[in-house]
Amino acid sequence: MAVYFDHRIEAPESNGVPSQLTWHSALPVLAVASSSPTTGGIVDLYLQQGEYVENCHLERPYQPTVLRWHPTKPVLALGWENGEVVLLTHPAGDQTVLPSTHAACITLLEWSSSGSRLVTGDQTGALAVWKVDARGRLQGNHLVKHEYNKPLTCCIFRPASPGDDVAMLARASVSGDESALDMFSWKGAPLKMGPQEGLTFYVSTVDGKVHSVDEHCKTSLLLSVEGEIKKLLYLEKRELLAVITETMMLSQYTLGPEGGAQEVMKVKLSSKTGLNVDIIWTENGLLITATGEQVIRLWDLDGDDNYVLPLDETLGFEKGEMMNCVSYCAGKEILAAGTSHGRIAMWKMVVQPGGSRGDTKAQWKLQTPTEIEGNVIQLQWGSSLNLLAANNSNTVLILSEHVMSAHFSQQVAAVQLTPTQLSITQFTTGAHLTLQSDIHIKGVCVTNDSVTVWSGKQVTVYELSGTVLRNTGTRLKALAPVHFENLYTVEPNRVQIRTPQGTVKQLLTFSKSEGNPVLLSVCQSYLVVGTDTAHIRVFDLSRRDAKAHCSAKNLADQIANLGALRSVKCNANGSQVSILISQVNGRPDHKVYFYDVEMDTVTHFDFFVGRPSSGILQREESEKHQFQGTELSSRCPVFHFWDESEPRLFVCETVPISSESASTSFLDAVDVLVVTLFCTQEHGLLLHDCYPKSSGLQALLALDVPYYYFSCKHLEKLRAGSAQFPHMVSRRALRDFVGLENCEKATRDAMVNFSFYLTIGDMDEAFKSIKLIKSKAVWENMARMCVKTRRLDVARVCLGNMGNARAAKALKEAEAEPEPEAQVAMLAIQLGMLDDAEKLYKCCQRYDLLNNFYQASGQWQQALETAENHDRIHLRTTYYNYAKYLESTGDKTLALTYYEHSDTHRVEVPRMLQDDTSSLEIYVNKMKDKNIYKWWAQYLESQSDMDSALRFYECAQDYLSLVRVHCYMGNIQKASEIANDTGDRAASYHLARHYEGHDDIKQAVHFYTRAQAYNNAIRLCKENGLDDQLMNLALLSNAEDMMEAACYYEEKGTHMDRAVALFHKAGYVSKALELAFATQQFSALQLIAEDLNEYSDPALLARCSDFFITHSQYEKAVELLVAAKKYHQALELCVTQSLTITEELAERMTVTDSKDLSEEARKELLERIADCCMRQGNYHLATKKYTQAGNKPKAMRALLKSGDTEKIVFFANVCRQKELFIMAANYLQSLDWRKNPEILKTIIGFYTKGRAPDLLAGFYEACAQVEIDDYQNYEKALDALTEAFKCLSKAKDSSTGQQEVRLADLQHRVTLIKKFVHARRLYTEDADEAVRLCEALLEEPELDPAVRIGDAFGFLVEHHCQQGNFQVVTIIFV
Repeated sequence: MAVYFDHRIEAPESNGVPSQLTWHSALPVLAVASSSPTTGGIVDLYLQQGEYVENCHLERPYQPTVLRWHPTKPVLALGWENGEVVLLTHPAGDQTVLPSTHAACITLLEWSSSGSRLVTGDQTGALAVWKVDARGRLQGNHLVKHEYNKPLTCCIFRPASPGDDVAMLARASVSGDESALDMFSWKGAPLKMGPQEGLTFYVSTVDGKVHSVDEHCKTSLLLSVEGEIKKLLYLEKRELLAVITETMMLSQYTLGPEGGAQEVMKVKLSSKTGLNVDIIWTENGLLITATGEQVIRLWDLDGDDNYVLPLDETLGFEKGEMMNCVSYCAGKEILAAGTSHGRIAMWKMVVQPGGSRGDTKAQWKLQTPTEIEGNVIQLQWGSSLNLLAANNSNTVLILSEHVMSAHFSQQVAAVQLTPTQLSITQFTTGAHLTLQSDIHIKGVCVTNDSVTVWSGKQVTVYELSGTVLRNTGTRLKALAPVHFENLYTVEPNRVQIRTPQGTVKQLLTFSKSEGNPVLLSVCQSYLVVGTDTAHIRVFDLSRRDAKAHCSAKNLADQIANLGALRSVKCNANGSQVSILISQVNGRPDHKVYFYDVEMDTVTHFDFFVGRPSSGILQREESEKHQFQGTELSSRCPVFHFWDESEPRLFVCETVPISSESASTSFLDAVDVLVVTLFCTQEHGLLLHDCYPKSSGLQALLALDVPYYYFSCKHLEKLRAGSAQFPHMVSRRALRDFVGLENCEKATRDAMVNFSFYLTIGDMDEAFKSIKLIKSKAVWENMARMCVKTRRLDVARVCLGNMGNARAAKALKEAEAEPEPEAQVAMLAIQLGMLDDAEKLYKCCQRYDLLNNFYQASGQWQQALETAENHDRIHLRTTYYNYAKYLESTGDKTLALTYYEHSDTHRVEVPRMLQDDTSSLEIYVNKMKDKNIYKWWAQYLESQSDMDSALRFYECAQDYLSLVRVHCYMGNIQKASEIANDTGDRAASYHLARHYEGHDDIKQAVHFYTRAQAYNNAIRLCKENGLDDQLMNLALLSNAEDMMEAACYYEEKGTHMDRAVALFHKAGYVSKALELAFATQQFSALQLIAEDLNEYSDPALLARCSDFFITHSQYEKAVELLVAAKKYHQALELCVTQSLTITEELAERMTVTDSKDLSEEARKELLERIADCCMRQGNYHLATKKYTQAGNKPKAMRALLKSGDTEKIVFFANVCRQKELFIMAANYLQSLDWRKNPEILKTIIGFYTKGRAPDLLAGFYEACAQVEIDDYQNYEKALDALTEAFKCLSKAKDSSTGQQEVRLADLQHRVTLIKKFVHARRLYTEDADEAVRLCEALLEEPELDPAVRIGDAFGFLVEHHCQQGNFQVVTIIFV
């Protein structure tokens, strides 16, 4: 929680009423313009606490109109109503008057983003642009001057487009990005470094025009709107220009590259008319206005949303209080508004988890107001320190934020309430005191007998005696922690030890390398000092003089990326120092560092990953229990303390990483965890406990076993003049000490040791430390600890010592659950730790057990939500149990609803309402449910209201009950109609029994039949000789009834056909056949035989087959023989009777089981089947059976007969046998292979694979002869004969000399063809020689068939015809 210190500016008495104020953007310097009726206009500069800067006083007889600071340099531009512009330099007070350019009141001054340009404008419309150097000094006369002839109202510079990020380019270059590397190369264009300065600006006039002035100072009209322009805004994210007029009309324009503007949106903003409007703009895209109303209005231009923020009277605001002005601090994310009653309202932006900044009003949290006097008319945040300046019409106040100070020591706690007030709590006596100081309190330190406060410049010591605070009169200018009778104050390079009266007792000096002390902390008798150079030193204060406990430690050597120390604390025996640091970039580090003084080592606990440093020793099982289920990741530590007496115990308060960046936002963070660690040399860092801080607590103050101490948020709001303050300190027992807060020191020490040994997993030492404790409360508390640590083995011992048999039994039964969390949850339930049990069940996702837990604890709404969302398998059960609970509480209306949800209302609701018959009847008629109608009808029947019962039985469609009641009432005819019309089996059965009882056999059989109670109907037929009906009923009934009826017919000796049919239908085929043969019923035999199969009795099958052969029904006989596995007889019958063997029959005769036939007999059978198929012309089936028999040559012959070329080729390739390849190739030669090249390739391939070169040679010879005879293509014929010669050469000569004769013949033919081919080719070059060779060739013996004689003579005839020697041609023909 933070307070604001207000410093009134130290203005000279001659100054008048302040009219304007403005902060420098970086430096803590405030410029204030005021007007005095005697002296005119005055401008003064003030520092952060209101100190007056005498050198920078500026006074004129006319009024100042505009103040603008240079963006980086301490240079203030002042515009006056006479047109004068002055540059005032801080702190020297140098004044530079711009050359006379304006003759009218200055209306605008604006600096460019880097301050290299200054724009000035006046009431007449004159605008000048000035150039300023890097030191903020004016360079010559104005660059340009434009006349717009209308008063100028606003000016805004357009930001430059962002330059290349050098750091990003460097990272990309190192990772191998060549394009990024080229941008650093000297060969490329110069690298554009960002951010660049934008020199283009826009200026508006009173008549609604906006002009654009580019970087070359050329002006052009950009756009025009209606009315005077009050504000120009540039939306950098969307590159839009926003214009707001005096009528609060907002227009947005897109800016083109050529300078044009196009309107994209126009909207009227809500506001009160006729009042001054304060308009501000934030980087998040929010437009905020204050118009003298009780609310401020916000417009989210990015999200196209708007809302208002009102004041809250419960926080101290008054009814009718108006807000005049607003200001927003981006660094703190605080929106401040000044009110008409002298208050400053502040809203803090709180980002919800998963949300974004600035999208809903729920993210703005109104803080307690800061009160100043008068009417606040102007507010402005400024400087890098985020100071707030407020003008209340009389003076200016500077408000600086300060986190409220708090301290705890020796059972005394102090918490700051206001800038000058403290709340003191003495826990030993329970007393509460209030201290009113005469200084602004920036720090406080308490002991059991003193309270020391300091303001940063001054220290005041108060003596605490009982319930009285007395000022000792000590006033020092220093930081002052206290230890017993000593004060420790800080000065450059030293720490002074003083008496309470201020006398210096001892100096602790620090070398230049060690730096200046900036952080002090005392614990017991040890002082730790942290310096601005990241050194720490520890001093022992137990003696009269402080003595160095260890040498100075430079943490920068041990901690990477260390920027500065944030906080240092030491433990009770000075052996460990904990450190929080800021990184080089200024952000808080997410680690807590621990310096071991004796070992001179630095370790850490990293809250980003939720684990200690890897070098710290820790048992695996202990680690599993400690870190399982905790939420320590992605967090940052903000406060840390050591226990005041236990040196091993350390506590730290952590917040999510998203909350730690703002200076005070972690104080308002919701998700705050308090983490306790044990820190020892032997075991390192061990997580002891981790729990969320409750919302009513502000911040951690201290750890003093058995309590944590926290500062509290205000429980009641402080009113002006109120003397009653709330208690600001609260304490919470450690997990291990719940219920043991008032135990004696021995028990307390034993519990700490038990907790430590339990944490490290040393159970022997843990029990040894508490073996002398007899208190059940202590054992119960330790059992509670076991819930947190999940140590069920320890819990069993604790329950035994408690004597809690019920809990021990429940824990034993819970061991059946597979999840350890579920077992621990049962322990938590038995100990009354219901919240922990709920979290554990959720952690292990045992929603069924969680549902039972909610029901058992009476949390029915949570039980219903759990069942509906996670445990739907038990949803109806949950509804039912809740309905039972509601019924027990008397809420029958809601119980009825949940009985319906559970689908048990048909039984439960009538039961519940049975004592309230009127309500029950209304419910029955309302629900129109058959089951409920039936229940109600039964109730009415029990009350002897038969007519009403019949009506509701009819509504319920309960025909059995209708028939039953009608039979009872004697309405047999009506009962028969109902049974016949509805066909209800139960009703028909009841009516049949009724008729049977009254000896009406015909009707009884009829209704037994309708009820499908055939056995009863058959019984009556047999008893009464109704043979005709018996057959039909038996066929409708089951096999047992059919068997009984068949036996009945057989015994009587009549209707034997019926007996056979019933035996057959009942499945007694052998009996049916025997009876059919005995009675010569051939038609029945025909029907029975159709149901016979291979599973029937073989003897029966053989007998039937003989019967069918006798009656010439051979096909049926074959099927029966096959079924009887008499395959040879079946095959013989097929052959003798010329029966076609189908594929199905062949498959049935194919034996697959070796038990039926031997392998040789099986192959013989298959070949006989195939032979039969061959005779019948079924070549494909024959092929299949030959293949199954393993006789592939016969299979190929069958295929060859089929003529299926594709299957022949496929079969040959699959079998891959030489003989089959040759057979296939021989077959393919019979096809037209000349026209199909694929067949040609296949023939060659098959002969090759079949290793038959002689046959292949013969095929090549045939090819050559075809080329000669059909195409006269001797060239191809020559190639074919050549290949034939090669193939024949490879063949083995099995005959005597035949191969040599064949080779010689082939060689001779090749020679002749070569000569002829040569002569034909030579003809084009030497015709005479070609003719001579051809004539010589004709003289060769045995020329034909190698070269056909006709082809040779044709060659000669063609030649002589071309030469005109027709006489020679005639001779050739002769």
